[in-house]
Amino acid sequence: MEAVIKREFMLAGLCCANCAAKIEREAGKISGVSRAALDFAGQRLTVELAAPPAADVAAQVRDIVRRHEPDIVVTEAAAGDRQPSGPAPEDENGAARRVAARLGAGGAVFAAGLALPLFVSVPPVWRLGIFLLSFLLVGGDVVLRAAKGIIGGRVFDEHFLMSIASVGAFAIGEYPEGVAVMLFYQIGEIFQARAVGSSRRSITALMAHRPDSANLQTGGGWRVAAPEEVEVGDVILVRPGEKVPLDGVVVSGSSALDVSALTGESLPRDVEEGSEALSGSVNRNGLITLRVTKPFSESTITKILDLVQNAGSKKAPVENFITKFARWYTPAVVGAAALLAVLPPLFFGAPPADWLRRALVFLVVSCPCALVISVPLSFFGGIGGASRHGILFKGGNYLDALAAAEIVAFDKTGTLTRGVFKVTDIRGSEGWPAEKILAYAARAESFSTHPIAVSIRAAYGQTPGGEAVSAYEETAGQGVRASLDGQTVLAGSAKLLAAEGIACPPVSAPGTVVYLAVDGVCAGYIVIADELREDSAETVRALKAAGIKPVVMLTGDSRAAGEDAARRLGVDRVLAELLPGQKVEEMERLSGELSPRGKTVFVGDGLNDAPVLARSDIGVAMGGAGTDAAIEAADVVLMTDKPSKLVDAIRIARQTVRIARQNIVFALGVKAVILVLGALGLASMWAAVFGDVGVTFIAVLNAMRALRS
Repeated sequence: MEAVIKREFMLAGLCCANCAAKIEREAGKISGVSRAALDFAGQRLTVELAAPPAADVAAQVRDIVRRHEPDIVVTEAAAGDRQPSGPAPEDENGAARRVAARLGAGGAVFAAGLALPLFVSVPPVWRLGIFLLSFLLVGGDVVLRAAKGIIGGRVFDEHFLMSIASVGAFAIGEYPEGVAVMLFYQIGEIFQARAVGSSRRSITALMAHRPDSANLQTGGGWRVAAPEEVEVGDVILVRPGEKVPLDGVVVSGSSALDVSALTGESLPRDVEEGSEALSGSVNRNGLITLRVTKPFSESTITKILDLVQNAGSKKAPVENFITKFARWYTPAVVGAAALLAVLPPLFFGAPPADWLRRALVFLVVSCPCALVISVPLSFFGGIGGASRHGILFKGGNYLDALAAAEIVAFDKTGTLTRGVFKVTDIRGSEGWPAEKILAYAARAESFSTHPIAVSIRAAYGQTPGGEAVSAYEETAGQGVRASLDGQTVLAGSAKLLAAEGIACPPVSAPGTVVYLAVDGVCAGYIVIADELREDSAETVRALKAAGIKPVVMLTGDSRAAGEDAARRLGVDRVLAELLPGQKVEEMERLSGELSPRGKTVFVGDGLNDAPVLARSDIGVAMGGAGTDAAIEAADVVLMTDKPSKLVDAIRIARQTVRIARQNIVFALGVKAVILVLGALGLASMWAAVFGDVGVTFIAVLNAMRALRS
């Protein structure tokens, strides 16, 4: 399988969402490009190539962008880039002041043109001159852009539509309406740009958590270095108030770390010598030194920011629908406007000026910006808002799917329980005292990293001794086989012993039962109990209140342990003693219980549950802070060990989808009403401007609510 080559381009100054959709579509048609995704909120175009391209992709991207938006600055994003390059803030403010001054002057001339006839008699040519001057001040730049667009083959952009509508109004003698269209369009554009800019700043503020430097230990002391320069094994110093730049282990000092940027939790995390410190957290008080354990490209904060940054490239179905809808909506409405202007006067002898006015209303309303801006912005805002709460969605498609969740299945160990096991009971057959059972089990489990094995060794309390373990073999979900002192030892579930034809007495205990067999004979068993997380029961109740049914537990533990936990949590259904492959089969059976739009959700701890995480419609990994496997395997990552974060994730997903749908219904509804009223001659150009710019502005403001989820 050939590796996918990914290249990213920053589009500084991108402000037209309709143009953005066209740029994305045309970039996807470049030879060698398998996929193109443009994140309007982040001003980032990502193209994926299955093989090295025959032509210069960057040059073709710049050419496409230039045809649609000549003023955009296109730069290819180097590794580590997070922000689009563009004009400095003072340049933008200066440009905004010049536009405001021009609009103010044009508006004053427009007001004078309306007021003068009330006091003096104004000749028609003077009246035309006054409004024409006002029109040039207010909309001259729009007409110029429209002309450039026509030369470049862009007929249906908003500049062309507004220019035709304004010029048409002048052609039928409605000078004030011609100026009003441009004036209110420009004012609306200013407010719309401010709203979109505010949303972008709120989203990209997440990128401020990216560390910019590290205090690296050298032979001569300490020096400031870029995080990318630091290698695994290097020692770095983190002073109070500084961000931890890379993941590492504390080698000296102690402090409290603010991890809210990673987990959304305000409670600081205390660290001392030997503790793990995650990049992106803030050192609140003490001076600490760390030994780096991961390069910057693989650090926790880098992965989180990459997920948030690239989430916009995985679009929700409704986003893709709006993009396709916009391609047909504008030409259809423009065609209807042409027919409306021509057919009634031609066949019914109706007054041409009146029907031309109605057609101009159609032109103004035909721009789809309200939809192509607000819907993607809603999903990006939902993703950004969720990330501030320690919930990472890998794309809008997963957020949309989670909103339709009907069945939630949990892994037990480490998800609904703490995953911290303690030996609670040891029983041996005749001639096998408890101490001997524990010693054999601890030695057999000496190479395993499973939490149960760790708990057995902890209960043994000493490093397993005796002859070295040989012929060690671990079977996922069942246990281990090892050779100790010339004896064959099995330590694991009843299934492991049954597969070898070893009979063992059935044990019903509230915990996990680990059987021990030596040379084909059952020697006894160890009972290990796990503690439920504080908010697990409340999570199950909240999910049921949100309409999730059934809530299921899939566990590899014994039936007794699974049923005991399910009873205490209020889980609807528990399936125990499952191997990883059997969990996948059970998820497939659960899928058969869904409604047509319903989705299945599986929540696990990342690594052991990777197959079932991949099989479910939405895989949710819990406790992702510092867990690489969780971030890689799942569609959604909860950065804390609280299962209640899943309830927050579902709430955010549903609210985001609800906001996107509100914008669709509102925008299409208002436009449809104005189109009908315009065709009947009951809607003015002023109403048409509101149907375009006003609706877009309101929809963008509504989309910004998703950021505050």
